[in-house]
Amino acid sequence: MKLSNNLSLAEMTKSSTAQRRGIDNMPTPEHMENMKVLAAKIFQPIREHFNRPILISSGYRSKALNDAIGGSQTSQHSIGEAIDIDMDGTTLSNTDIFNYIKDNLDFDQLIWEFGNDQKPDWVHVSYKANGKQRKSILVAKRINNKTTYQNYGG
Repeated sequence: MKLSNNLSLAEMTKSSTAQRRGIDNMPTPEHMENMKVLAAKIFQPIREHFNRPILISSGYRSKALNDAIGGSQTSQHSIGEAIDIDMDGTTLSNTDIFNYIKDNLDFDQLIWEFGNDQKPDWVHVSYKANGKQRKSILVAKRINNKTTYQNYGG
């Protein structure tokens, strides 16, 4: 099933953890609708702008999968409103993806995930299917083995 021209349900629900542990990672109908909005507002514009495949390292996570990986109980991944993009191994950088989203798209939350000042390890982006987008831009860092979030200043 396609969520948009270039994004399939299989790409959004793929999880080696779910597969390995036998966890059902199929979305509810409501979560499926959220993913379609996310695909239309975030994924497809990125795909069309760069005119190349965009690699999702984490998409939808059922509650059982989110619990299994220790994800936040309020994670937008668990309701189909968030994706993590990781372009490592391609000629397109995570920084390019982050800056394009920041400068061109409406979004709820955009996170420069770890990495360094030049390049995040991956980019987290979310879009609320219903309600106002916060346009929150953060940087995730590990301090004393704990993840902290700071406002993006760049």
